[in-house]
Amino acid sequence: MTLPVINTPTYELVVPSTKEKLTYRPFLVKEEKILLMAMEEEKDSQLNRALKQVVHNCTFEKIDVGKLPLFDLEYIFLRIRAKSVGEVAKIQVLCEDDGETYVPIEVDLESIEVEFQEDHSTKIELTDEIGIEMGYPTFEFLNFKADQTEVNQLFDIIGSSIERVYEGETVYEKADFSKKDLKVFLESLTSEQFLRVQKFFETMPRLRHKFEVTNPKTKKKNEITLEGLQAFFE
Repeated sequence: MTLPVINTPTYELVVPSTKEKLTYRPFLVKEEKILLMAMEEEKDSQLNRALKQVVHNCTFEKIDVGKLPLFDLEYIFLRIRAKSVGEVAKIQVLCEDDGETYVPIEVDLESIEVEFQEDHSTKIELTDEIGIEMGYPTFEFLNFKADQTEVNQLFDIIGSSIERVYEGETVYEKADFSKKDLKVFLESLTSEQFLRVQKFFETMPRLRHKFEVTNPKTKKKNEITLEGLQAFFE
């Protein structure tokens, strides 16, 4: 005897980086099991793989999750989570005025958007003639080797994000230069030029939600900013 098939509702969202529409569904028991098992492991690598699998499944395998910018991936998962287990997340936020008081709040996940800063640009001018064009770090760079130093991680992220280098009218695409060439290029930058590159990462789009809470002990108002996916599930 064939058991009945339960129809799953579908929804649409707009991918922040491309502005393209994407159909998705809530995660089912099988995806919830993947997440719970990853949480039991308490390892970032397991959670990241679970996140990738859930988004892959719930978007009907229509996107290459590994190549998504991190902020796209986080935004899509947040929307999936909201339709799956509830649109309101209950979290505790720390009041910065005394540094010790936590206040419980409820966050409407449907209201969380990716924030794009006006001074952000993917094109970085290093000199009057030389510059670079950047792409956004993808899911693939969530997992670094445990033995990597923070400096090496930083250079790996920067190197992987450079799409092309230009010098006047000459353009060098990523496929045109080796990792060794890129390393020499980056190490030849001045501190001021390197700061311009770092600014790209500091100002790039991200999940962000700002609001005020009143410290029940001091009665002072605190401005709270939640950034990144993890901030909404503490």
